[in-house]
Amino acid sequence: MQDYTDPSLEPLLAEHQLNDFAALWALQLEAVDVPNTERGGWSSVARLQLGDQGLYLKRQINHLTRSFRHPLGEPTFAREFRTIQQYQRLGIPALKAAYFAQRKVGSEQRAILITYALDDWQDLDDWFEQWPELSPAEQKGIIHACAHLAKTLHTAGQMHGCFYPKHIFLQRTDESGFAAQLIDLEKTRPLLLGQRDRIKDLETLVRRSQRVWGAEQWRDFLHSYLDDGAAVENWLKRLQARRKDKENRA
Repeated sequence: MQDYTDPSLEPLLAEHQLNDFAALWALQLEAVDVPNTERGGWSSVARLQLGDQGLYLKRQINHLTRSFRHPLGEPTFAREFRTIQQYQRLGIPALKAAYFAQRKVGSEQRAILITYALDDWQDLDDWFEQWPELSPAEQKGIIHACAHLAKTLHTAGQMHGCFYPKHIFLQRTDESGFAAQLIDLEKTRPLLLGQRDRIKDLETLVRRSQRVWGAEQWRDFLHSYLDDGAAVENWLKRLQARRKDKENRA
């Protein structure tokens, strides 16, 4: 895969002498989380602040995913970068890539992915913490923004696969209106099984939001998500049944 740099970021990287793979790899930064050592490799994320621009610098070694096209494996960041670009082509609101490159160094497959920080956005979990203080109009605005995001995703024929509140970021657009977008696109796959896959994606959010959203909030969500208002109760029953089944198997 070819190297990629967002043209709008190139001058800023050059200004800080970070416009090549080696310079970015050598940066000494504190990780924002415990490095991921699954898949037999290593993957880490750090905050990178260049002037007013916040970024997340993600680096990995031999952290590979295997597929029919790549039976020997490729960096998981390569797949994530392709998915970010795919979301952009399909018009699905999601985080934006600023830089991607991979290198073979001895026996190591190294990769770097830089994404733009969502500093003016808050994830849905954060909004849940504020829920009692929000007005009914603000609550409805958040529910509708999440529903519109899910509808856009599924209409584009994609399943997120990890539709958790912490992966849904929201930003105010006016007094009670909100925009929403997704992060963590690694588990995205085509929506192959129609309603079954859509239920599977949404049930993840049902389970993770039940401390705040009840049946009435989900009816509101589904009225915004579905084109057929008469189908809301059937969808709600299916979502609740899948949630109970998941909890019983846990």
